[in-house]
Amino acid sequence: MSDSTPAPAAPPEPGRLTRPGKTTGWRRWLPGLVALRQYEIAWLRHDLVAGLVLATVLVPVGIAYAVASGLPAISGLYATIFGLLAYALFGPSRVLVLGPDSSLVALILGVVLPLSAGDPQRALALAGMMAVVSGILCIAAGSARLGFVTELLSKPIRYGYMNGIALTVLVSQLPALFGFSGQGDGLLTKSLAFGEAVLAGKTNGAALALGAGTLAVIFCLKRSKRLPGVLIAVVGATITVAALDLATRAGVPVLGALPQGLPALAFPLITSGDIVPVLLGGVAVALVSFADTSVLSRTYAARAGSFVDPNQEMVGLGVANLAVGIFQGFPISASASRTPVAEAAGARTQLAGVVGALVVAGLLMVAPSLLRNLPTATLAAVVIASAIALIEVKDLRRIYRIQQWEFWLSIGCMAGVAVLGAIEGIGLAIVIAVIEFLWDGWRPHFAVLGRVDGVKGYHDISRYPDARIIPGLVLFRWDAPLFFANAELFRDHALDAVAASPTPVRWLVVSAEPVTSVDVTAADVLEELDHTLHAAGIDLCFAEMKDPVKDKLKRFGLFSALGEQRFFATLGQAVSGYIKATRVPWVDWEDKDG
Repeated sequence: MSDSTPAPAAPPEPGRLTRPGKTTGWRRWLPGLVALRQYEIAWLRHDLVAGLVLATVLVPVGIAYAVASGLPAISGLYATIFGLLAYALFGPSRVLVLGPDSSLVALILGVVLPLSAGDPQRALALAGMMAVVSGILCIAAGSARLGFVTELLSKPIRYGYMNGIALTVLVSQLPALFGFSGQGDGLLTKSLAFGEAVLAGKTNGAALALGAGTLAVIFCLKRSKRLPGVLIAVVGATITVAALDLATRAGVPVLGALPQGLPALAFPLITSGDIVPVLLGGVAVALVSFADTSVLSRTYAARAGSFVDPNQEMVGLGVANLAVGIFQGFPISASASRTPVAEAAGARTQLAGVVGALVVAGLLMVAPSLLRNLPTATLAAVVIASAIALIEVKDLRRIYRIQQWEFWLSIGCMAGVAVLGAIEGIGLAIVIAVIEFLWDGWRPHFAVLGRVDGVKGYHDISRYPDARIIPGLVLFRWDAPLFFANAELFRDHALDAVAASPTPVRWLVVSAEPVTSVDVTAADVLEELDHTLHAAGIDLCFAEMKDPVKDKLKRFGLFSALGEQRFFATLGQAVSGYIKATRVPWVDWEDKDG
């Protein structure tokens, strides 16, 4: 076996696929111990090196996201340390790196800023409780195997939400980039306040130069796998400030010394008036962090040809958030910027994350004042670079070309986040997702069918104007489940199809293959439709209805009321039955294969 990669699994027999088995017992809950039992000593060197490289990025990024979230800088390092350690034990992915993330900055800030009133300890308690709430929700959902829930958010909605978050975070960091404190709560207010401050001459030229230089270095080295752009930019800015004493001589805002040592275990305490916003924020964090984590986890698992249980992924994320919440941290998520660093550095398992966490802990124990001259403009630049990386443009262009209404749906979701705020924005995203999910079933496609020469089967007469219809017979297809929201629409369109027939109708046959379910409301509407048609001398029949749907009609009593003779296995059999029952001389309509 090579010392660089795990041995590849034997290829499956041609014509077969190997699917992962269901993990049970303690192995499901503690995948980190399972990985440790299978650990190979040849991987150790790679994990140690990757952990050291990773630590150089974890420190400045963790601090930057803490400051951007309105929290003490040290909390970003606490969140990094305990998040990585907890995930290494409970998380299923071998290379995923968890920590403070730009996608959560606006959510945390939206709760912390208005409630903390500038008190850093109260801000930390609020953010810590958000992490606890998020952690409990993720653990509960993962235990109940609800890891599929984030799949309900479509790609355009996810793009819109994340673009809105990125825009919000970017605007919130502009004042720090320019060397002054920002004002305002919402995106528009912050933008106006920033513009007024710049026009009033509050910009600190030295701070702006440092921030702009940081951005330039990060973007120039973005594609380099050997040169860590964030680390180089942060170290360069810190050395520049210290060497030129810019904090004193030019008034450049700097980080200051960090507290020494590790945090004590402390459950975050909030007031009764904080409960609702913290709960809402925790729910939003759970949704966004798991959506990010599951996508990133599946991506890296696919690259490695392995499988990651999304339910255990949710549990691992939940435990990690719970841990950082009780150790004076704030909500965390998988990182799309630090995970590639670990992978590129040669990480083989989560031991790389553990090493990175221990190095950060060592820094706090031994040299907490090492970054005291780090300018806040540089931290703002780090966050801005991450926010820009969140913005999706290329795929939205593709969506615009192929389906414009989904593009505008994404833009509307982005505007909702930008105008209403991050917490309200995710609520809007969920509402839009539910509406989008229901729309196809609420207003589905339907068609009257006919026979087309040279084309087998029955087809939409609106698409085939030359299609032949048999006198007295309407074949009506409904391309959706029948449920309370569309039942009356189904009835109306079915009656419209009968009324539009060029000849008096004797049978209405519903092509029911696309109908995957019927609820009580829809069954009652079907009964009303049957009565309406019967009064006009028309029989209501069904073809190709699935057995589970028939079983429901039997429970509702509608199957026996209509009679088994009105249900046909195929459309061809329904047509043949109509011809035989009515003696219509259209023998060429009979489906010989039906």
